[in-house]
Amino acid sequence: MAYPRVASFKKHDDFMSHLAKLGIEFPCDEQIVADSNPLADPLQIDGMTIGNRFCILPMEGWDGTLDGKPTELTRRRWRNFGLSGAKLMWGGEAVAVRPDGRANPNQLMISAQNLSDIELLRLELTKAHQDKFGVADDLLVGLQLTHSGRYARPNQKSVSEPRTVQCNPALDARLGLDHAVAILSDDELQKLVDDFIQAAVLAQQAGFQFVDIKHCHGYLGHELLSGVDRSGRFGGSFENRTRFLRDIVEGIHSLAPGLMIGVRLSIFDFLPFQPGADRVGIVDPCGDQRFAFGSDASGCEVDLSEPSKFMELLKSLGIKLVCTTAGSPYYNPHIQRPAYFPPSDGYKPPEDPLVGVARQLRATSELKQQHPELLFVGSGYSYLQDWLPHAAQALVRENWVDSVGLGRMVLSYPELPADVLSGQQMARKKVCRTFSDCTTAPRNGIVSGCYPLDPFYKGRDEHEHLKRAKKNI
Repeated sequence: MAYPRVASFKKHDDFMSHLAKLGIEFPCDEQIVADSNPLADPLQIDGMTIGNRFCILPMEGWDGTLDGKPTELTRRRWRNFGLSGAKLMWGGEAVAVRPDGRANPNQLMISAQNLSDIELLRLELTKAHQDKFGVADDLLVGLQLTHSGRYARPNQKSVSEPRTVQCNPALDARLGLDHAVAILSDDELQKLVDDFIQAAVLAQQAGFQFVDIKHCHGYLGHELLSGVDRSGRFGGSFENRTRFLRDIVEGIHSLAPGLMIGVRLSIFDFLPFQPGADRVGIVDPCGDQRFAFGSDASGCEVDLSEPSKFMELLKSLGIKLVCTTAGSPYYNPHIQRPAYFPPSDGYKPPEDPLVGVARQLRATSELKQQHPELLFVGSGYSYLQDWLPHAAQALVRENWVDSVGLGRMVLSYPELPADVLSGQQMARKKVCRTFSDCTTAPRNGIVSGCYPLDPFYKGRDEHEHLKRAKKNI
């Protein structure tokens, strides 16, 4: 089924009427205000000031070296983060805590050998921000720490080497997973806890102000939250399923005192989807709703009971920074990254993507109302396109969220926060239209970037490789 494209709604009334037809609603202002814009309001956390309400979400480029160091492509992306004008940098990108946790052979990895290179990313980002805006002491920069779990491909982009924590019939079949090799034992998970703690110590040495212990998108931390069938110390009960996080936090507090901690969490998950006969997404019949953290008994509706309980846990651990997202780019991307155009290994959207946007916005708002002490960064805004700043302004003003996170949008239009806050007209030619090339490229072994709209990537040899790959899909 074809859905109206967001770019076709030139007037606010037309956009709002379409939302009403879909049976969804969320705050969206008709005009961007030049003075007293709530997006310009600072945030306070633990004695630190975050200078505005824009955040840059972790964006990987699959463009590091084989030993986990950044390249010039990586550094360019981080400089663009600094030039964006956003004052909160949520982790930069996913950085593996050890070799077997890398999602691809070119993913960044933190180690004593790589530390100066990782630190240079932060320094270049901060310098770019300081040079453009004249001040950087209201900038909060973190580093996202991860293990990719069942989606690890540490040695070859085409070869999966999963290390997972539980059986999942629908997902195991897709990877041809050998449980005898893939499932981590309790002792192995305890060793991984130590690796996260050591990575956090290194991040603090590199000058990062916080670390994100990644719990989203089907990677290891997220999958542990749904490990209801797992036996032992890390599975079954909610207490056991959150032991991994609790042990990491305890170690960080002990060995890296003063380092703030955040968690990026898929606050709900659905059953895995797969392409139907017409390539429109349908539920995988092998899916089991018990493994979808934050879903109801159907596996396709939101139930925030356990996610809310997780927020209570974060507060008890002294964690105040939460970044919300949903689902996984591997098995249900339409709820995580709403798009009109699917990536090469995806499926056509089974709903108007705006429904997926609204679902994330409302779930984040519900948790924000339940846990006002936490600082919530939202995700899922890029599909709003020209209406993104209009919605962002209203969502912050009406307390649906504290900070608006930008992901795909910042690849095509890194200056969007600065333009909005300075009252400039949006550059429509730079607005992300969710063509999904930034995902299709790495799925085909090519570095990620905005090939349709960023002249830098449009002119690279990889663009021709991407065109050929898409023709063969």
